[in-house]
Amino acid sequence: MIPPERIRNFSIVAHIDHGKSTLADRLLEVTQTIDKRLMQSQVLDSMDLEREKGITIKARAVRVHYDAADGHTYALNLIDTPGHVDFTYEVSRSLQACEGAILVVDATQGIEAQTLANVHLAMAQNLTIIPVINKIDLPSADPEMVMDELEETLAIPREEVILASAKDGTGIGEILEAIVARVPAPAHEADAPLAALVFDSHYDQYKGVVAYVRLASGVLRDHDRIRFMATGAESEILELGYFRPQPVPTKRLVAGEVGYVATGLKSIREAQVGDTLTTAAHPAPQPLPGYQEPLPLVFAGIYPLRGDDYPELREALDKLHLNDAGFVYEPESSAALGFGFRCGFLGLLHMEITQERLEREFDLDLIASAPSVEYRVKLHHRDDELVVDNPAQMPGPGEIEQISEPWVATQVITPTDYIGPLMELATTRRGEFQNMEYLDPKRVNMHFEMPLGELIIDFYDQLKSRSSGYASLDYTYIGYRPGDLVKLDVLVSGEPVDALSLIVHRSNAYRSGKALVEKLKELIPRQMFEVPVQAAIGSHIISRETIRAMRKNVLAKCYGGDITRKRKLLEKQKEGKQRMKRIGSVEIPQEAFLAVLRMNESAG
Repeated sequence: MIPPERIRNFSIVAHIDHGKSTLADRLLEVTQTIDKRLMQSQVLDSMDLEREKGITIKARAVRVHYDAADGHTYALNLIDTPGHVDFTYEVSRSLQACEGAILVVDATQGIEAQTLANVHLAMAQNLTIIPVINKIDLPSADPEMVMDELEETLAIPREEVILASAKDGTGIGEILEAIVARVPAPAHEADAPLAALVFDSHYDQYKGVVAYVRLASGVLRDHDRIRFMATGAESEILELGYFRPQPVPTKRLVAGEVGYVATGLKSIREAQVGDTLTTAAHPAPQPLPGYQEPLPLVFAGIYPLRGDDYPELREALDKLHLNDAGFVYEPESSAALGFGFRCGFLGLLHMEITQERLEREFDLDLIASAPSVEYRVKLHHRDDELVVDNPAQMPGPGEIEQISEPWVATQVITPTDYIGPLMELATTRRGEFQNMEYLDPKRVNMHFEMPLGELIIDFYDQLKSRSSGYASLDYTYIGYRPGDLVKLDVLVSGEPVDALSLIVHRSNAYRSGKALVEKLKELIPRQMFEVPVQAAIGSHIISRETIRAMRKNVLAKCYGGDITRKRKLLEKQKEGKQRMKRIGSVEIPQEAFLAVLRMNESAG
């Protein structure tokens, strides 16, 4: 049993693809936590998706035993964190479970927006920062430039910086010694009532919800009766243990330690990230600070490509929801796409990953509607606000007094060459420039505030293409603001098509409407009669295209003879077309919806 003063809890903070998972692999290898035969790359990334995209989606926790140079054995708890902006809240909870953080910066790329955001989170929790410049073995590495950046931006002295290459193992011993020497031991009040922070959880079909906990005070014993303070859920512990990185059961955990608790609970909603775990017999007087409900920001409809897959989709969403409390869904139907679900996600990456997991793990073919955000609508005749996340549910313009939309504060880190194009991109998306600071003579950090609805469509793709892939982005939600927003309807042959309606700013409405009807004109097949395609705001038509009628040559069988005979045939055809137009309905092909969903990303 290792005494609490020789426990070190630390996290690794990095931008996507700066070598966080590779560094974790080396730490596990050097401390012989994993047998060399079982070693594989990115050992902590358990999902195929995580390996392919090179990102960490779920946080993990591993205990390694390290024999330090001072002759003692230390227990080092590595609490892995997700690296993407959509999971900022999970990152902040993981950091709260630590006393130190290894800041990994790529020697070829320098500090990125995500790194800055996560370092500020770590500093806000008063963590000891161990700066590591990784990938020094690459020919294009420039550690001196990165050290200057760290000094200027984060006031980190260059003497503290460790140069490493996680790939070939350089500097790993130094990093382990630095963790032992610099990171303080956790405060351990073993006599106080139990308070443990839940920094992650997952669902296991045999053990129920498994909560990953860091004990702040007290002792947790196997088979104790426990309570989650925010949700009030109670259960008896089925199994207690820690990860190496496979679960190792144990009889007790004491203050300062990190481990897992198999609760037997059936829903992950009862053991949410950030909640405080305590015993039912002697509960803690108050919960640990910082708990928040997960807040979905991006909404989209997910529909099966084949209607008869609907039950399978429902089952898949149920299973996925067991492991992801930040994801919400409810059934909805659309005249165009049939039955499906309206889903809420933490952000765009979260949406993309969820859709990929549904398609891969459950073998489904899906269509996702264009992502939108949650609008708050104030009506003339009601005091309360209406919450709308689907444009089809927006009330008529006559009833609306005011529409508010969510805004975010964004920071964009970019080489100075691209300031102009990125400034233009942000202002065309209704971004409000706040300020700009130089990280070094060649790189700059730009701050904007902008509507989330403008950011989620294709802002990130545009940002990357306009900066040749060099710019990085981070954003935080700052609240709702009223805006001059309108609902743009698409009418085909006079009938509104619910799945194609959008909510746009009045200043962009004409441009979006025109692009939309032009695209539909190409995609809807010609009929035997003329089909008008219109974009409208309320009863006001702002753009129109006409799909010309197909013409059958009814005079083909007329050889010579009187002109009146031909005229008679043409009149008869005209009458038939008029009747067809009255009773005919236009079938809009599935491809039209798919193409328009992709298209209105660039129009929006």
